[in-house]
Amino acid sequence: QVQQNVERLFTRFVEEGKATVRLREPAVDLCLSKANVINLKTFLSAVRLAHQGSDTGVLPLSPLVPAKNSDVEKPKTKMIITSRRDYPLTKSFPFSLEHLQTSYCKLARIDTRVLCLKKLRKLDLSHNHIKQLPATLGDLVCLQELDLHDNHLEAFSGALCSSSLQRSLQFLDLSQNQIQALPIEFCQLRGLVQLRLDDNALLRLPCRIGQLSRLRFLSAARNKLPFLPSDFRKLSLENLDLFGNPFEQPNPLVPNIQLKIPLTLLECAARATVNHRIPFGCHLLPSHLCKDLEVAKTCRCGSACLSSFIQITVTMNLHHVAHTVVLVDNMGGTEAPVLCYFCSLDCYSQFLDRHLQSNG
Repeated sequence: QVQQNVERLFTRFVEEGKATVRLREPAVDLCLSKANVINLKTFLSAVRLAHQGSDTGVLPLSPLVPAKNSDVEKPKTKMIITSRRDYPLTKSFPFSLEHLQTSYCKLARIDTRVLCLKKLRKLDLSHNHIKQLPATLGDLVCLQELDLHDNHLEAFSGALCSSSLQRSLQFLDLSQNQIQALPIEFCQLRGLVQLRLDDNALLRLPCRIGQLSRLRFLSAARNKLPFLPSDFRKLSLENLDLFGNPFEQPNPLVPNIQLKIPLTLLECAARATVNHRIPFGCHLLPSHLCKDLEVAKTCRCGSACLSSFIQITVTMNLHHVAHTVVLVDNMGGTEAPVLCYFCSLDCYSQFLDRHLQSNG
């Protein structure tokens, strides 16, 4: 169907026997090359008339001749660009691309033309100068691998974590950037299998990182992590690298006490909501309360606590969550401090008794 279906005709190189017809539905580019110039011009005139709904029968179109296999160009699915001078400034990217690499191109932002490539499965933008990611990056519904290694990123948008990427994205490389923290929504990317966060300025990992149940490879070496979130215990990894972080020495005998006695009405209601799995949402509660409930802490006894708790760090052998562990330090250690919470003085006292007995 051609009538009212031609988005654009690209005829700049028609004298070389080349042209492109961009259709609206389906959204494809018909690339013509090695054509007879006269026949090509006649064909394009016919396409224009057909698009306008005119009668094309009066045009002297040449009879169709089956093309040879060697003359048929297959849709381009892969493009690799590794220098600024090779970056296409005037030509469009083929809509058929599934793998695009544009590295070492000094890009300060993601090209909007790239965000129109709906078939992309792998996007490599490493070794550029990108500072911010557009929310429309989440419109790439087929994207499985995203490499942003060695850029100038300071954040990873929560909007991206709530986009179609939460279903499609399996590989994410954010290493060698300037990220200090990842948003609460980051753990909605539950399709992630491999995550690289090396050489950033991370002060903490997402508190609900245990929700990444498919994650198998995690690397967060050479950051500024003082400890790991309590949810880290829920991971089941094949390979883990946390080398070069300034982990604190755990001391269960020096707790951070945030416990309020008696508990506030808000704390009691929050604990009851989480413990009894009472449904909640922004249609029932203010959005800030919903966010607090979503990141409620869990006591060793299994009960929830919101803003009233006792916090300590304890030692965890990383082999409990990963088959292969890169040494944490140059001393050959495979242990790291992990946060631990208690909902009451009773729970903390029971833990302390067991801890002192085991070390006594």
